[in-house]
Amino acid sequence: MTNVPASRATADSSVSRSAFRRVLAGSTAGAVLEWYDFALYGILAATVLGPLFFPGGNGFAQLLLALATQGLGFVARPIGGIVFGHLGDRLGRKPMLVTTFLLLGLSTSAIGLLPTYSQVGIGATISLVVLRLIQGFALGGEFGAAVLMVSEYGSPKRRGFWSAWPQAGAPLGTVLATAVVGGIALVLPDNAFDQWGWRVGFLFAIPLLVIGFWIRRRIDESPVFQEARARAAAKPVRERSSILETLAHPGPVLRGLGVRLGENVAFYVYTVFVVAYATKTFGYEKSDVLLAVAIGSLLQFAGMLVGGHWSDRVGRRIAMLVPALGLAVWAPVFFAIVQADALPLLYLGVGVGAALHGLLAGPEAAWIAELFPTRRRFAGASLVFQGSSIIAGAPAPLIAVWLAEKQGPTAVVLYLVGTIAVTVVALLLSAETRGADLN
Repeated sequence: MTNVPASRATADSSVSRSAFRRVLAGSTAGAVLEWYDFALYGILAATVLGPLFFPGGNGFAQLLLALATQGLGFVARPIGGIVFGHLGDRLGRKPMLVTTFLLLGLSTSAIGLLPTYSQVGIGATISLVVLRLIQGFALGGEFGAAVLMVSEYGSPKRRGFWSAWPQAGAPLGTVLATAVVGGIALVLPDNAFDQWGWRVGFLFAIPLLVIGFWIRRRIDESPVFQEARARAAAKPVRERSSILETLAHPGPVLRGLGVRLGENVAFYVYTVFVVAYATKTFGYEKSDVLLAVAIGSLLQFAGMLVGGHWSDRVGRRIAMLVPALGLAVWAPVFFAIVQADALPLLYLGVGVGAALHGLLAGPEAAWIAELFPTRRRFAGASLVFQGSSIIAGAPAPLIAVWLAEKQGPTAVVLYLVGTIAVTVVALLLSAETRGADLN
C-alpha cells in the first residue's frame, strides 16, 4: 500500500497532547532501561564478567562463554514475544508495558547482587544464566509494547518520527551504560572495578526502574486498541491466538525479519564486538573504546530521529535502503580504520557506522507497526523484533569474535555485508507503508 490516507488522526486531535507526552516519555524511558541493561552486560561481558563467572580456561574462552551467556538473553526474547504478544493483543498494550518493565528492572538489579564463581561455585554461573533468561523474556514483550503505544497514539503524518523515539532508546541506553561503566572505571582502580565496581552499573537500574514505573503507571491504553476492542465486543467472533493468526500469514513477518537481519548485526558489531576487538586485538585502552562507542551512540540516536523524520517525507523503503547500502560500503573501511591503530580514526570508524545504523533503524519501528492489523499487531511486531534477535542479535558478537580470531577481519566484513544484503533484498520486496491507517 502506498501513502494510504489516514481516516483518523490520533496524537494531533483525538488524543490530548499531555496524554501523548506521557506515552512518549514512558515508552522511551522503558526502551532506555532495556538497552541500558543489554549494553551494560555486553560491555562487561567483553571486559570483566568472563573470569568472574566462568571457571578456568584462557581469556579467549572466557570471553566467548560470557558473550554466549549474553546470547542466552536473546534466546528467551522470542518466547517473551510470543507470550506478551498474545496477551498484548488480548488484554491491551499498557498492562504489558508495566509488567515487562518491572521484570526487566528487577532482574538487572539482581545481577549486581550475585556472588561470583570463586565465592559459591557453579551456582553463580547458573544464577547469572537464569537472570539473563528473565531479562530476555521481559524484553521480548517490552519493546513491541513501547513501539506500538507510540505508533498507535502518534499522528500518521509524523508516525515515523515519533515511533523512532522508543527505537532510539537503544543508543541512549548504550550511552548511559558506557557513561556509567566509564565513570566507575575512572574513579576506581582496575582491581577494585574488577572485584566489585562492576556491580554499581547493575544496581543503577534501581532508580531507573522507579522513575520509569511511575511514568508508565500514568499512561492510558492505546486509543487504536480501545477502538478495536469495542468493535470486537459489538460483533463477537471466536478468534484463534493472534500469534497463530500471524504465523498463518507469514509474509510480513519474513520481510520484517529480513530487514532486521543486517540492521541487528550492524548494531552489535559497532557497539559490543568493537569493544572486545579493539581492546584485546589492537591494545586500545578500554576507556578510549568506550568513549568511541558513546560518541557513536549519540550519532546513532540522532540518526534514528533523522531517519524516522525522513521516512515521513520520502517513504519508509527509500529511507531504509539508502543507509543500508551505506553500511555495506562502510564495513571494509571501518576495519581498515581500526587496524590503523589511531584513536581519532577509531572514533571516526565507529561514529560513521553507528550513524548509518541509526538512519536505517529509525524508520523501522513505524514500518513494522504498519505491516500488521490491530488485532495481531502486537504479536506480529514482537515476532519480528524478537525473532530477529535469535537469527541476528544473539549470535552476532559471538560470530564476529570467532571470525576475527580464526579467520581475520575480512571474514567479519563479509559477514556484515552478507547480512546487509539480505536487508536490501527484503526492502526491495516490500510495499510502501507510509501513512497507513492503523485503525
